[in-house]
Amino acid sequence: MLKRGSRSKQWFGVCNLSVPALVTYAALIVLALVLFYWGGGKEPVPVPVPAHVKQRWDRFDSSVQFRPVVELRNGTDLISQIPDSPKAVLFIAHGCNGRAINFWDRSPTCQQCVGLPEERLLVLEGLSRKFAVLTVSSVGRCWTMGEERLIVRDIIRWWVGKNKLEKLPLVALGASSGGYFVSALATNLRFSSIVLMIAEGIFDQMDVREDYPPTLFVHMPKDTIRQQKIDEFMPDLKSKGIDVAAVECVEFPLSASTLADRIPGVDENVSAKLFELFRSKGFVDANGYMKRDGRAMRWKKALQENKNILLDRQLVNHVQEELNLAFAYHEMTSLQSEQIFKWFESHMS
Repeated sequence: MLKRGSRSKQWFGVCNLSVPALVTYAALIVLALVLFYWGGGKEPVPVPVPAHVKQRWDRFDSSVQFRPVVELRNGTDLISQIPDSPKAVLFIAHGCNGRAINFWDRSPTCQQCVGLPEERLLVLEGLSRKFAVLTVSSVGRCWTMGEERLIVRDIIRWWVGKNKLEKLPLVALGASSGGYFVSALATNLRFSSIVLMIAEGIFDQMDVREDYPPTLFVHMPKDTIRQQKIDEFMPDLKSKGIDVAAVECVEFPLSASTLADRIPGVDENVSAKLFELFRSKGFVDANGYMKRDGRAMRWKKALQENKNILLDRQLVNHVQEELNLAFAYHEMTSLQSEQIFKWFESHMS
């Protein structure tokens, strides 16, 4: 459900589910409470994990495979893939400390790619919907709004022209630093629409004209400062006739299978052991909700001290991302892919 101009309700930590899904989820909550009190309240009953959170990392295996092309342009690395008969072009800008390699699984054509769980699912969703996807790495740790913006503008134009995609709609998604960057880049490139994820944009630092692209904010209300800025910017954009909307994403509970569901390479056994470790160390509450942001927990130290959990060291950042997402303060997310791509598709005519 999209929110246009008014605050939407938060339902049990669910990220803007449809009405049928909300009814089902509410029924599960009631059932859990009934079982809890019927059992004398001796043991807490875990809150059921929303169905959209349990979407597996491999759900696109039958329809899409990664075959990215890695290129270097103006000293900047870019990674892309074009599906058969593409209908649009999607540019994605990562957040601080990110790279283009985070969006793609390791493959014969990209040996250095790492495929972080949320980034890879966003790309797969795009490819499955026939979006040609282009990711570019920032020069430094975060994006800058000066010359780098013009460099990326030229890279996108070059790439689109080289692949003869000029007639297709161009859309963009930016997360965190990438969201600020995309909000500024939209004054230099004509996008059909944009999505700003965990970022309010820099609308108070630039002159926004009436032809600015439709803008969807995907944000986490726990970040109250960013929430306030979005609430401030949305009416201003609407007053100029710009279509704007927001999708709120709030916390969800972890379960024994969450990490196995979301991360390639984490099996059910390791996922369950990690969840039990988090419970035993008090990192999650009785219902599986994170007590603190994943970055603030000493879960890596606890993992090092536990010799019974064999987690591939290359997957530590993947687990970190999912813990951050579950707490829902500031993290890349693919859970709203349906709303994001419907936004793009509804503004391509």
